[in-house]
Amino acid sequence: MERSELAPLIDHTVLGPETTPADVRRVLDEAAEYGMNACVPPYAVEMAAEYAPDVTLATVVGFPHGQHAPAAKRKEGVGAWQDGADELDVVINVGRLQAGAGEAVETALADLVAAIPIPVKVIIEAPLLTDAEKRRACEAAAAADAAMVKTATGFGGGGATVDDVALMSDVLPVKASGGIGSYDEAMAMLEAGAERIGASSGVAILEGAPE
Repeated sequence: MERSELAPLIDHTVLGPETTPADVRRVLDEAAEYGMNACVPPYAVEMAAEYAPDVTLATVVGFPHGQHAPAAKRKEGVGAWQDGADELDVVINVGRLQAGAGEAVETALADLVAAIPIPVKVIIEAPLLTDAEKRRACEAAAAADAAMVKTATGFGGGGATVDDVALMSDVLPVKASGGIGSYDEAMAMLEAGAERIGASSGVAILEGAPE
């Protein structure tokens, strides 16, 4: 895949706990230069939307552990949209899913999706789940009318795998995220069925792509 085709499929990301406004501006500059999207922390959304209005802007909700109360996630998501986010990546409550409360997880997701007019990608934190739990999480996201499912936060002990992407893509479009640092790794995820790549190494991935 050529660089120009791949760039719009990448959410160039900066979400670490030490992320500064300067880090956000750097990622936005790189996204604008290469034609990528950007994913930034919630506190930076308003600034980012003003700084780089032509960059498709995502942010996170309930990040990184997903254990916020549903009302808090809804409020955070509405606030991010009002601040200028174009897309949201929300973390499910993994503990509730594993405890068998899949309907509660689905209801919380549906409440958020219904509250905003922008696409919601659901982070299922696949490294922590069994295959059956991954499928249940994806089914909950689909029932909630989410746009995509996302493999991982990158902060939960693992990242994207081709097997997880293949499993998840049977239910919804997939954003592969977590540990993807090269063009070859990104292409492996796309070939497995991913439709979006989330990575802090967006520039490195594109520099490895044919022009």
